[in-house]
Amino acid sequence: MLIYIYLSILMSLSGMVVFTLNRKHLLIMLLSLEFIVVSLYFNMLIYLASLNYEYFFSMIFLTMSVCEGALGLSILVNMIRTHGNDYILTFSSLW
Repeated sequence: MLIYIYLSILMSLSGMVVFTLNRKHLLIMLLSLEFIVVSLYFNMLIYLASLNYEYFFSMIFLTMSVCEGALGLSILVNMIRTHGNDYILTFSSLW
């Protein structure tokens, strides 16, 4: 059980490192955010399994994370249609 806790901490930290270091493309940022959400889901499953609770809340969390992923994908598609690429530096919301 302790190895799963270390694995979930390692997953969360690696997702945060990728998110902070690779901020050039929006797609890489969205993928690292989804990896952080998956690691949070894994962490929540470990916590619920250790306390012998039901997994109903995990299904609600999974539903909300799918909605968040669809919203991020729609922003990515909209940005590619308007600007032609997914570079963060070319996107300016001032005009």
